[in-house]
Amino acid sequence: MTERKKRMAVYCILGALVLLIFTVIYQKQEKKQEPLSVTAFKLNTVVKIDLYDTKDESLLNKALELCDDYEKLFSRTLETSEIYRLNHETLEKDGQTYKISPETTELVSKGLEYGQLSHGAFDITIGPVSSLWDFTSEIKKVPTKEELSASLPLVSYQDVQVSKNRITFSQKGMMLDLGAIAKGYIADKIKEFLLENGVRSATINLGGNVLCVGEKPDGSPFRIGIQKPFADRSETIAVMNISDKSVVSSGIYERYFEQDGVFYHHILNPDTGMPYDNHLVSVTIISDKSVDGDGLSTSCFALGLEKGMELINSLPDVQAVFITDDYQMHYSDGFEEEIWMKTVK
Repeated sequence: MTERKKRMAVYCILGALVLLIFTVIYQKQEKKQEPLSVTAFKLNTVVKIDLYDTKDESLLNKALELCDDYEKLFSRTLETSEIYRLNHETLEKDGQTYKISPETTELVSKGLEYGQLSHGAFDITIGPVSSLWDFTSEIKKVPTKEELSASLPLVSYQDVQVSKNRITFSQKGMMLDLGAIAKGYIADKIKEFLLENGVRSATINLGGNVLCVGEKPDGSPFRIGIQKPFADRSETIAVMNISDKSVVSSGIYERYFEQDGVFYHHILNPDTGMPYDNHLVSVTIISDKSVDGDGLSTSCFALGLEKGMELINSLPDVQAVFITDDYQMHYSDGFEEEIWMKTVK
């Protein structure tokens, strides 16, 4: 081999090595790149969506549009929403039967399922009572005994019949409040949309309801925190490894106020119209579907530690963490074997 050919061979080898090194470095940089992300105020809360395996920003825009579309159906306070018009009897009806959308039919049916599962501790017909309370405005008001007495007879999930995009109330004046279950449903629908468009790695955070799509691009799980009660939203009491599951918490620290030395929170007892008082601070549910996490977190909180834990342990593919008012954490059967979690001091 001539000297020139030797030099050419060396140059080719060096070039290949440089190309290989560049490729490796580039791939590592790609893996470390920040996700495509959007944050917006939707559904009366902060919505954050992170996409890890696509650069298509239109998917983020469409996901936010889905939030708007579902709010136009499920909002209790938006005067043009389907639920608002149903509650105020301005929807199209035949006798006492109202025509509703397939989406509302699906969500109401799911809400009634959790009414049955919790024996009424979770009740989407709480609307006449929840409308008496306001945990968001500056003016805090506790309903009078007379107001509660007038509204409580209208609260009964058993007095609702829904089928084939039709809903019937057994009593005039009944109202639905889907706030305890709607965000989970919407998160599931956003996940369905992302999967249909090829996304396999993402997180959907609707006001603390977190739904993971798959896992991180490198195959590792997402790190999802359980919020420390009464602390800043960014402060966690524990962190879990989560892949392709939902993490939803219900707690007394989310919306509350104090009046005359008494603490009032937003999780209301359908039997009394007053906030539950059962020594629980929060319940976190890990499930496949976010709508189930929503329904179960409120149901289990309402049932209390003993009955709530009994319910969770009777269900497949669901885990839970209950935090009592002494800040002790209580785990469902098999939790510590199935889910890696680290408490934060």
